[in-house]
Amino acid sequence: MKRMIVALVMMVWTSTAMAQETMRMAVTTSFHNSGLADVLLPVIAEDLGLEVQLLVVGTGQALKLGQAGDVDAILVHSRAAEEAFVSGGYGPHRIEIMYNDFVVIGPESDPATVANATTASDALGAIASSQAAFVSRGDDSGTHKKELSLWHDAGLGADGFGSWYNAVGAGMGAALNTASGLGAYILADRASWLNFGNKGELALLFSGDPVLFNQYAYLPVSVELHPHVKSKLATQLEVWLTSPKAAELINTYTIGGETLFTFNAKP
Repeated sequence: MKRMIVALVMMVWTSTAMAQETMRMAVTTSFHNSGLADVLLPVIAEDLGLEVQLLVVGTGQALKLGQAGDVDAILVHSRAAEEAFVSGGYGPHRIEIMYNDFVVIGPESDPATVANATTASDALGAIASSQAAFVSRGDDSGTHKKELSLWHDAGLGADGFGSWYNAVGAGMGAALNTASGLGAYILADRASWLNFGNKGELALLFSGDPVLFNQYAYLPVSVELHPHVKSKLATQLEVWLTSPKAAELINTYTIGGETLFTFNAKP
């Protein structure tokens, strides 16, 4: 009898799992490292009967996956690249979902005196002037794109980097681990920093410049360009991500009492 009950439970579970629809979404490592996906995905599955399979990559790679039709939607954070994606016909539109900000992390001793900077470009300029160790994502991610724009604002290009500049070609978590090991400065998104467990001697040294605003947007992939993509499921997910329930989950997600994201979708 016990075996029969177990078998029936297994059959019900399998039937439910088979009935659930699936879609693929490319997301940034910063979003994944924040831990928010662990909050949202179970509720999405419960509300929509939809399993969202995440491909965790940098923004640049996420956009390439969308261009190739290898995913049904993307969630990234680099507005210029997103607008180019839409204007290129790879997606019908972009819709803003939530935001946080970028922050400059570094050793508590702050040898470059970054904490005294008044702007983000001044902060990075101070790092370059002191030739203090700096870790770059170096992976064409949204964070990397922002970092490069800040170096440009500080008057530095790639030819101005020396041995103090360490491009690791890795996700946000791995890059933060490298910075922790080297006692180096790094540009990170606030959510990943708050959820990072290996802070070591690192501290948040600079934030608050409006240029560090970090917007996340959702982009469905074009069904006209790629007829196989699951556009109906992508639309269902978009409606959910812009809903009051999503707003509540996003706005109330905290670590150590600090809010990681602010919902700003306008459905």
